[in-house]
Amino acid sequence: METLLLPFSPRFIVLTICAVVTALLLGIGIVDRKVLDLILIPLIIFAGLTALGIRDLIQKNHAVLRNYPISAHLRFLLEEIRPEMRQYFFESEKDGMPFSRDTRAVIYQRAKMVLDKRPFGTQEDVYRDGYEWIHHSVAPKPRASEKFRLTIGGPDCTKPYSASVFNISAMSFGALSPNAVRALNAGAKKGGFAHDTGEGGVSPYHRENGGDLIWEIGSGYFGCRNRDGSFNPDEFARVASENQIKMVELKISQGAKPGHGGVLPAAKVSEEISKIRGVAMDEDCISPAT
Repeated sequence: METLLLPFSPRFIVLTICAVVTALLLGIGIVDRKVLDLILIPLIIFAGLTALGIRDLIQKNHAVLRNYPISAHLRFLLEEIRPEMRQYFFESEKDGMPFSRDTRAVIYQRAKMVLDKRPFGTQEDVYRDGYEWIHHSVAPKPRASEKFRLTIGGPDCTKPYSASVFNISAMSFGALSPNAVRALNAGAKKGGFAHDTGEGGVSPYHRENGGDLIWEIGSGYFGCRNRDGSFNPDEFARVASENQIKMVELKISQGAKPGHGGVLPAAKVSEEISKIRGVAMDEDCISPAT
């Protein structure tokens, strides 16, 4: 008896309804051909759902589909739209990781050059435990006279450099887009500090805005190498003598993964990257571990 009632259980009722409706519509169409055009679209829909339910029953990859044919697809649909539902309907201004919706909104506004100020106080709970802030001083100190710069180069250095304590760390062209490199170097120019090129070599985009550069040379010798991967002293001397190159940084190993090298797949080695780094286009661009 339980076996006979199984198709009408909550688990299988959707499949049963689709199968019954398909059979009824098919029977009506066979008996009266005149109404076939009217019921054709519903017949196709319910027949397709029935076929989907049968497929769910016989497949062995998802237990939830076998236990709830047809209706279980709603779960996968909800999982698919969950990020959008959360972002637009349930996420508060302070939720979201690694950046809250409030932080993202300010970034969007500043990128579009629109007003990013919000008057009438703050949405932050400034009285909660652990909230940190910088309080206004009733007796502020005079502005520091130090320039917060450090001179690099001893008495024998022909081109000493006055380096800022605030600089842009190493990020290579290729990992960054041309516009990103342009923006970083323009910021370095305006701020009076240095821009580290990363181990990917000195690109034309590093040179466009004239910001001070720290040329990073890694284990791959990109930008100063021969075709066989060996060091090219003549090319190094040519690039290092450029006025925009203020310092040379030697990268001994990958900081994020010591003892391991890096690989830029051949598919990502464009003609431009090939020229800048001095590598072949049809080969993986490999940075040795050391």
